[in-house]
Amino acid sequence: MAYSSGSGTKFYYCTTAGPTAATVSQYAALTWVELTGVETIGEFGDSSQSVTFNLLSEGRVRKLKGARDAGDVQVVCAHDPLSSSQAAMKGFAATSYNYAFKVLTADGADANDTDSVFYFTGKVMSAPFNPGDANTPARRTFNIAIDTEVLEDLGDAVA
Repeated sequence: MAYSSGSGTKFYYCTTAGPTAATVSQYAALTWVELTGVETIGEFGDSSQSVTFNLLSEGRVRKLKGARDAGDVQVVCAHDPLSSSQAAMKGFAATSYNYAFKVLTADGADANDTDSVFYFTGKVMSAPFNPGDANTPARRTFNIAIDTEVLEDLGDAVA
């Protein structure tokens, strides 16, 4: 069993606009840059849209599963005006291009095991700045609209 917290999780991006990766091995082959100062990564992953219709004879709403949507993810960073990785993400928000992203968890059961990795492609929709208050750090939130399936490369137990 390999329960874990978010501690040690890292977030990466690929600087290539419009990547064509569609498999775990294609994503893994990309060149990755770590986003510095990451404080939290929001939830992400597919959910199906609800398709409904009413049957007159039953007086009942029927439901089907429609298109799948991996959602949007918020990546919150402690603002660092000197961070080149945060500057790159702000630059992505100024474009209409997709970029590839990678989330590397620290969930290996021990030093012999590999950690889980999640890959997806999306658009950085915004990068608002929050100066906070006297007792919190200034933060920047990168809002990413996921445009593909989220691929999981789950960690392996290595003997």
